Amino acid sequence: MTGKKQMTITPERKQELMKEYGANSTDTGSPEVQVAVLSERINNLTDHFKGHVKDNHSRRGLIRMVSTRRRLLDYIKSKDVKRYEALIGRLGLRR
Repeated sequence: MTGKKQMTITPERKQELMKEYGANSTDTGSPEVQVAVLSERINNLTDHFKGHVKDNHSRRGLIRMVSTRRRLLDYIKSKDVKRYEALIGRLGLRR
């Protein structure tokens, strides 16, 4: 791919996120890691839509990812509010 921004997340970037937000480097299932990976994908898709305004098929996927991230954040908030606040602070999410 020359000159284009990638819509998907690279395996290397996913490993970085797992190390940063997970309990260990192989932690893929914790809600924090899932939210971080979803946030990365959402940000990539948001950039994609700046140049591809009419891409409604990908937009549907974006809405689904945002919804999934919201559910995961609600789950974390119900278990531990301090963990939730720390996570949204680290990711730079509103709310």
